[in-house]
Amino acid sequence: MPPATATQWPAAGPPGTLAGARAQLLHDGSVEHYRRTIADGVDRVVRRVATVQQPGTGVAPADLAPVVDRVDLDRPLGDAGAALDELEDVYLRDTVWFHHPRYLAHLNCPVVIPALLGEAVLSAVNSSLDTWDQSAGATLIERRLIDWTAARVGLGPDADGVFTSGGSQSNLQALLLAREEACAAALTPAARAELLPRLRVLTSAAGHFSVQKSAKLLGLAPDAVVAVPTDARRRIQPAAVRDEIARCRQAGQVVMAVVGTAGTTDFGSIDPLAELAGICADAGVWLHVDAAYGCGLLVSPTRRHLLDGIERADSVTVDYHKSFFQPVSSSALLVRDGRVLRHATYHADYLNPARMAEQRIPNQVDKSLQTTRRFDALKLWLTLRVMGPDALGALFDEVVDRAADAWQLVSEDPRFEVVTRSELSTVVFRYLPTGPGRDLADEANLYAREALAASGAALVAGTRVDGRHFLKFTLLNPATTVDDVGHVLELIAAHAGRYVAERTAADLACHVG
Repeated sequence: MPPATATQWPAAGPPGTLAGARAQLLHDGSVEHYRRTIADGVDRVVRRVATVQQPGTGVAPADLAPVVDRVDLDRPLGDAGAALDELEDVYLRDTVWFHHPRYLAHLNCPVVIPALLGEAVLSAVNSSLDTWDQSAGATLIERRLIDWTAARVGLGPDADGVFTSGGSQSNLQALLLAREEACAAALTPAARAELLPRLRVLTSAAGHFSVQKSAKLLGLAPDAVVAVPTDARRRIQPAAVRDEIARCRQAGQVVMAVVGTAGTTDFGSIDPLAELAGICADAGVWLHVDAAYGCGLLVSPTRRHLLDGIERADSVTVDYHKSFFQPVSSSALLVRDGRVLRHATYHADYLNPARMAEQRIPNQVDKSLQTTRRFDALKLWLTLRVMGPDALGALFDEVVDRAADAWQLVSEDPRFEVVTRSELSTVVFRYLPTGPGRDLADEANLYAREALAASGAALVAGTRVDGRHFLKFTLLNPATTVDDVGHVLELIAAHAGRYVAERTAADLACHVG
């Protein structure tokens, strides 16, 4: 075999020329350029992370949009350093930093360094996880991680699954499989057309909106998703599920799936999974568990029991990019019986001909809604190989413990009203004005959240509970302390109190006038 030689291309030319373009491709002759460019980008991020003082700047869309709009994308800068300088203005200066301990808004986690290493490797190699001849070892790594996660769930020896872009896609594919299983007895197009409008999906009133969106995408009836009431802890009521299955059958409807949630977005509540599994087994109904948030409990040294019953699900959604501290995106759908993944399989002669199946060549495209797909599994693989699952679970336990402390802090503060204590890491609460301004609670909490975001000092989320406006802490950062939470509460109280005082004074002046 002749020795390898560097790619022989002409010397780099000016921007916009073919020679200039070739110089930007990663190949054996451009590796030093690649190393220097990536190192410069990493250095920029390092400087930002090392010096950032708050999670955001509070920049408004109206202020940042003109900066972005002024960029002429048809006139390249010709230099990565110049492009990174520009990126400071259009992105890095005003970005939201999830690693900051006073970012308390959404289900965005700080990320672990081994996963960032994986991101760098997978982006450079650029494997596509559809067919073996585009991925080789990457296919086996993804399959090994699916098997590992399924074993953690307890789905049994026939389990399988596939990585996805996120919880919404995982939920969509789970309900696609459930729909096709429910339609299995409809042997003619006419029978299927008659059945589809009668299919129903039962889910918690506190469940994720992607269930409704999935039903629409799957061509189900507008009223196909039935929101089942929750108890005082915001968990689905099993008795209500049983009653709804009976009601649907009496009405000539077919419950194709029950969706249980292991970690609702707002309340962090975990549905009684074991009871749901028993109901679904008795009724012959597909049970899907949306554990996008709560999947971190799979590696928790102390709280794994909170997921008891999940092992009896037909399908499970997990989001590693929420509670396994992975960069977006890193998610998966798991199924108890791998054979049901056939409902997502289509054959293309150029991609996955039947002959490959006969030769037992593994193709992940046979399981996925996507064709071209990133090797996102590598991030989790390197994380487990460097840190191990117990370390990840300890990090997740830490944020759950911190949320319990935060709930205690808010519940003991007479300025606030707090909703049910979360089993995970959210705290839903609101500021309660007193005196003449007590009817301004909704407006005061809306104002406080917006004013806090505009300051950039902290970020919190908002939601509605029983028609009223509430605020929400979502804790996913082990670096967040009780002092951080207390400081943010003081900021909220100051903003809300100032709004109430100014409104009350204005209303009084108007009345006197």
